[in-house]
Amino acid sequence: MKYIIAIIQPDRLDEVLERLTASKIDLVTVTSVMGRGRQGGIAQVYRSHKEAGTLLKKTKIEIAVNEDFVSLAIEAIAGGARTGQIGDGKIFVLDMAECIRIRTGEKGKVAIG
Repeated sequence: MKYIIAIIQPDRLDEVLERLTASKIDLVTVTSVMGRGRQGGIAQVYRSHKEAGTLLKKTKIEIAVNEDFVSLAIEAIAGGARTGQIGDGKIFVLDMAECIRIRTGEKGKVAIG
């Protein structure tokens, strides 16, 4: 079992979700977050004063998958999020020790869905 966390551009979310659905990956958690990478922040003009932006709006996607779906999930996220520009994001793949479905008490691979 793996836990996949991806940080992407907000405007790429719909494309990523479409590709995940096409790969039969429907169980997804999405959060609006702020962050920065190598591109730093973007300076903005507010009331005629230039303010240095330090954090940018990003979208965080979290997915728990069984081993059979890891490469499909990575391909879907990377393919949907990639623009070729700095700031496209990152994908992190972590080992997941346990998953428990609260409603039924099922554990492990069957609990992921």
